Amino acid sequence: QVQLVESGGGLVQAGGSLRLSCAASGNIFSVNAMGWYRQAPGKQRDLVADITSGGTTNYADSVKGRFTISRDNAKNTVNLQMNSLKPEDTAVYYCNAYIRTRTAYGPYWGQGTQVTVSS
Repeated sequence: QVQLVESGGGLVQAGGSLRLSCAASGNIFSVNAMGWYRQAPGKQRDLVADITSGGTTNYADSVKGRFTISRDNAKNTVNLQMNSLKPEDTAVYYCNAYIRTRTAYGPYWGQGTQVTVSS
């Protein structure tokens, strides 16, 4: 069984910063890509940023230059440093990881953490 546990969400004023963290645990054989998605009320869940096991990163245009994704392969963790936050960044942020166990391979999701940016 695999779990992704997120932390670090909260309320911040526009222009401020937050750091999200996600840790994968359980019966893990290997972890491939890890990433962060977000979903605002009434909208679909969209990719914010992802990172391969080799460290290649990809960002949504709306967060380029403001957000930085990083990971620790030894600890199976992924972080999202969010700077210069805007009210439009308000959403529930979900951690995602493609994980191989001894019997299966597929995407796993965290429970979500709320990020609210006030103007």
